[in-house]
Amino acid sequence: MIDVRPVTLEFNGVRLEPLEQRHADGLRAAARDGELWKLRITSVPEPDNVAAYIATALEMRPARLAFAVLDAATGEILGTTSYHDIVPAIDRLEIGYTWYAKSRQRSHVNTSCKRMLLAHAFDTLGCAVVGLRTDNFNHASQAAIERLGAKKDGVLRHHGIRRDGTVRDTVMYSIVRGEWPEIRAHVDYLLQRPQRPQPPRPC
Repeated sequence: MIDVRPVTLEFNGVRLEPLEQRHADGLRAAARDGELWKLRITSVPEPDNVAAYIATALEMRPARLAFAVLDAATGEILGTTSYHDIVPAIDRLEIGYTWYAKSRQRSHVNTSCKRMLLAHAFDTLGCAVVGLRTDNFNHASQAAIERLGAKKDGVLRHHGIRRDGTVRDTVMYSIVRGEWPEIRAHVDYLLQRPQRPQPPRPC
């Protein structure tokens, strides 16, 4: 059975630290970068709700292990991601609750985080399968998951409530252990490609 414990991971200029209340100010700044809480297809907290968001993530252990995503060089908090729906009896977990400051989207950050989390899940924890899920209208997230090489398992109809009270369908993906070596090589290839220039960051 997998044994998921808090761990710090670092790769390609990005560091993942177990999420704590000390990350709250940085997470507020990341959410303000793009006013991400206004997006109906994500669950980004409003700045005033960040402390409660972190508290909820901590209360969900051991079924969820949340991380703060940091720039390894500067310590700036870029967003957050999690292992969740952890089921040790069948060596399964999912990667989700993921969001980043707008200025860090469409950069190497998300791919680097997925590379770290997938490698830790398969190579260290010994997972049999890693799942990923997203809102049926979050086409950017679906494209990012498919770009990794995850397989689409299907759609769970009428599955969850969005922040605006509407009910979403959930698109489910997964990667099984035997697929990981090929996907690891593919992700490493993606990370070696030149990154598109990012727009200037606001002062």
